[in-house]
Amino acid sequence: MTPVYPSLTRALAEALVDVLWFIEGSEDEQMDPDDAVKVLEGVGHVVGTLPDNQRQELLELVAEMTAAETDPSRRAFLEEFSEGFGLTEDAS
Repeated sequence: MTPVYPSLTRALAEALVDVLWFIEGSEDEQMDPDDAVKVLEGVGHVVGTLPDNQRQELLELVAEMTAAETDPSRRAFLEEFSEGFGLTEDAS
């Protein structure tokens, strides 16, 4: 069954997390490690520079996704997502 998302933002957040979770868990044979680091750092830069309202919206979406996640390894990834990708760093 195809999931129904309440908003485009939620759908894109889910897709972003899926891609990042795949990259983070990839073996060297699946993805070049240097390319993986570039992608992860690029995403970290983008989400780390979001305006406060967008950062808060993404934090809330990740929290909702974490609460609903039943896969223990994906849940652990989601629990570390905010800090790992610069969403909870002090912006001052």
